[in-house]
Amino acid sequence: MKLFLCNERKRGLTRVELLVIIGIFAFMAMLVYPGGRKDKDRALRIQCVNNLKQIGLGYRIWPSGQTAKFTFQESVTNGGTMEFTSGPNAFRHFLIMSNELMTPKVLFCPAETDRARVRATTFSFAPNPEEIPFASNSNLSYFVGIDATDINPQSMLSGDRNITNGTPIENGILELNTNNPAGWTAELHNQVGNVALADGSVQQLSNTSLRSTVTNTGVFTNRLQMPVLTP
Repeated sequence: MKLFLCNERKRGLTRVELLVIIGIFAFMAMLVYPGGRKDKDRALRIQCVNNLKQIGLGYRIWPSGQTAKFTFQESVTNGGTMEFTSGPNAFRHFLIMSNELMTPKVLFCPAETDRARVRATTFSFAPNPEEIPFASNSNLSYFVGIDATDINPQSMLSGDRNITNGTPIENGILELNTNNPAGWTAELHNQVGNVALADGSVQQLSNTSLRSTVTNTGVFTNRLQMPVLTP
């Protein structure tokens, strides 16, 4: 009886074949979901817009007696935060609106990547062990436009903190005017950003449209109290 031996041996994929297969799967994934990263960034930015809309609403319904004033336009003795419009006190203007804002989660930009900032979960001063209290600028992503007024609807009320004009922040204040064109850094929304105006609207702005917004505020110098971190 003759024995027939098979000379064919099983072999694995070569490196070239493996790379070809990986490339095919990657191409198919791109066909199925070509805008994955862009769609995610867009979704985060929309969520940021919703945060700022809630912030704008909180400012407008905050109780300030018979006058339509924002928190930073009323003195502490009248329940406001006027005395805190400098230094690392931006968070105080939001803390006093805790009843209107409902949750501090809206004060943290969803695109936030700064590890020095932490998303707070409660306004309580005595939180449960698993909760994170809103207690400083380390829980805040947005600036406060301390020159905004209810009678000037185009004034800048709040917005993303990745705003700059190339000048240093002094005592927590960044001054914007037409002499030093404003722009966005890549820190949050990749050189774009969101701004809430005093009329309650929220604008998604490029560098060019941001400069137009600064010009149209009706204020020569727009002072923004930034959520600077304490050393």
